[in-house]
Amino acid sequence: MFRLPAVFQLIISLFLHTHDNEDLLDQQFTAKSPWNSQNRAPTVRQVDLVVQNEDISPDGFLRSGVLVGDSFPGPLIRGIKGDRFRINVTNLLTDNETMEASTSIHWHGIHQTHTNWEDGSAGVTQCPIPSKHSFVYEFDVHHQAGTFWYHSHYSTQYCDGLRGPFVVYDPDDPHRHLYDVDDENTIITLADWYHLTSRLAMPPNSLPPLADSILINGRGRSPEGPKTPLAVINVEYGKRYRLRLIQMACDPNFNFTIDDHEMTIIEADSIATKPYTVDFLPIYAGQRYSLVLHANQPIDNYWIRANPNTVRAESGFRNSINSAILRYTGAPPMEPSPRRYPQARKPLVETSLKSLMNTKPPGQPYPGGADITINLQMAFDFETFLFTVNGAVFDAPKVPVILQILSGAENADLLLPKGSVYVLPPNKVVELSIPGTIEDLGGPHPFHLHGHDFYVIKPAYTNEYNFEDPVRRDTLNTGFEDSNATVRFTTDNAGPWFLHCHVDWHLEMGLAVVFAEDTRGTKIQSAHVPDMWRELCMDYDAVKKS
Repeated sequence: MFRLPAVFQLIISLFLHTHDNEDLLDQQFTAKSPWNSQNRAPTVRQVDLVVQNEDISPDGFLRSGVLVGDSFPGPLIRGIKGDRFRINVTNLLTDNETMEASTSIHWHGIHQTHTNWEDGSAGVTQCPIPSKHSFVYEFDVHHQAGTFWYHSHYSTQYCDGLRGPFVVYDPDDPHRHLYDVDDENTIITLADWYHLTSRLAMPPNSLPPLADSILINGRGRSPEGPKTPLAVINVEYGKRYRLRLIQMACDPNFNFTIDDHEMTIIEADSIATKPYTVDFLPIYAGQRYSLVLHANQPIDNYWIRANPNTVRAESGFRNSINSAILRYTGAPPMEPSPRRYPQARKPLVETSLKSLMNTKPPGQPYPGGADITINLQMAFDFETFLFTVNGAVFDAPKVPVILQILSGAENADLLLPKGSVYVLPPNKVVELSIPGTIEDLGGPHPFHLHGHDFYVIKPAYTNEYNFEDPVRRDTLNTGFEDSNATVRFTTDNAGPWFLHCHVDWHLEMGLAVVFAEDTRGTKIQSAHVPDMWRELCMDYDAVKKS
């Protein structure tokens, strides 16, 4: 396998950017551009990501992290609907004592239609990329646009820093008339941060750690820490901004607000929604929203707040924790004056969130009206400190599920991990029901499905079903113990796909299953698997043995 000489690895790490013509991209992504999808050919976006251990202190506490280059979050990857992405990941990680030295990267929300092996899920769709090796992910986004992100999908590595934004712009965006500005400066990332590395923070047979701080666009403060600089979002009075909000935490969910401002939701998890105005937005790990903010308040500084659930991190705003700043042009460069946490007048009600296109969910318009119905019952074993789903713990297999299928295993009895793989035939409607969980067992759990979005026919906290115009998304809050969330999707994308809790600590503790979709179709697609992918397992095994 090709390995980059050390001098070129250094050059790449110093010049960590896409190979795009950035001026041209900026012109194409400017909201006022007349450019549209009819007058361009799809573009190949060449991207280099160098993963390495670097010291970082986003909240004033210095520690080593797993970073792309030397930044957190990682650099923005962006393109346009219809583009092809060719992303070269070079692994220069060296710390194998307190963190993982191998890696893989998942492109969260990208369906990977006909390219399941590019999904980036270690143990499911690939072997990890070992240290001092590289791998090229290559995939198209023919029919998708919106707000995505990327992160490590190997153990709890993304908790150490490997996460970043990924945006695919739509030149025919149906909501284009609602905003004036949509660029890299209007992306807002929400993340948790830990002063201990992941292996030390959650050793075997222990519970997940509490976050030490909450970071907005990579900056934040811990409750007892120094007054480090906070992130600033700059706006100009009178303009309308498309804020792309990405929840990339390992654990907490947040209540997101901007003092004295309302926000109009126009996208949920890359799917356009009917405009819905709120001033209080609960958002769970893995979820994304696009929000139109009209800068129509007096010129001043305003608090942006991401208040976490109290069980997983300290809530509130003492020492200006859990905060960033919205700054109008002309306002002084200072923090906003202290204010009470605003009372929610227009909180998000999930049953009121609708997809823009009035497409009815597949299947029949009644509960259970699908070809296949699956109920996932979660439990926790306090002796092993592991979660189970329908009695089985997901323990990442040494041989990825896709490779097991390509080697001839086609039914659940032969696929590992035993009890965690559900074989689904092609072109069937699946109704998936996920009961909620008590807070003491980590609830509410946000579940993310790879390879698909789904129709949320019954959100958590309601007994009402929607068979007319439910929201579509790929990450779902399943609620507390008195709740049950139900979704539907069609098995039209061959390959093994992860369904897992997006609290990364919980995934490490076994809270996941795999849907092996259309195993015959998976084999047919395997003719296109690149040699580099086939070599990953041999390289990984050789490094492990050495």
